[in-house]
Amino acid sequence: MDMTKQNAKRALTLTTILTLFAAGFEIFIAYVNYKPGMNFFDLGSYVTSNRYIYYLILIVANMVLLPGAVLLFKENGLSLKDEIFGKKTLRKDILYGIAALALTGIPTFLSTFVYGLQTDMACKGEEMTPGSFIMGVLALGIVSGIVKEIFFRGLAKVFCGSVMGEMTALILFNVMFAMLDWYNYGLSFIIGLIWIWAYKKSGHLIAPMIAHGGINVIALVYWVVTAG
Repeated sequence: MDMTKQNAKRALTLTTILTLFAAGFEIFIAYVNYKPGMNFFDLGSYVTSNRYIYYLILIVANMVLLPGAVLLFKENGLSLKDEIFGKKTLRKDILYGIAALALTGIPTFLSTFVYGLQTDMACKGEEMTPGSFIMGVLALGIVSGIVKEIFFRGLAKVFCGSVMGEMTALILFNVMFAMLDWYNYGLSFIIGLIWIWAYKKSGHLIAPMIAHGGINVIALVYWVVTAG
């Protein structure tokens, strides 16, 4: 196997492990909370029923696998920093990130209507505490916003694009991205397409990172405001 294919295999393996671990945990949590009469939308609501555990698993899964992704760049003489941002194009990259964040808000808002399909058996959610909010910002705004983009967009484009075609690789990894977030009923696949667009237009990961981390933090703030 030549080095290019070997690197693609390693990138795919790392991202698959992350997907299966996180999705497996989410399915387990949903399963242990299952009660006869629940529909799929009720079941998905229990994935984040214990926010602290959910955030902790998300942080651990991403951070344990991150060194493998960093090493893949390093071993091939590539700079992960340069893939994330370029000094000369930083302003343009940030603008693409803000644009992607704005576009992400459209399907995110429309997805709220899906929750109307939940019954009274759906999880009502815990009260958001200052501690869970801070941990949520860390897990969703920083770890997910930055690290997930390295896996699901960066590894796809840099290491698998030359083997299977850049767009094919990005779509394949986006399918895994949606699998990891199966409990949001396909929203991640749709917004992932927006983030792919931002990545390809800017050429740097900082654009989808801004959109990803930004929409997650906005969702947390919205959660606090509406719950209060």
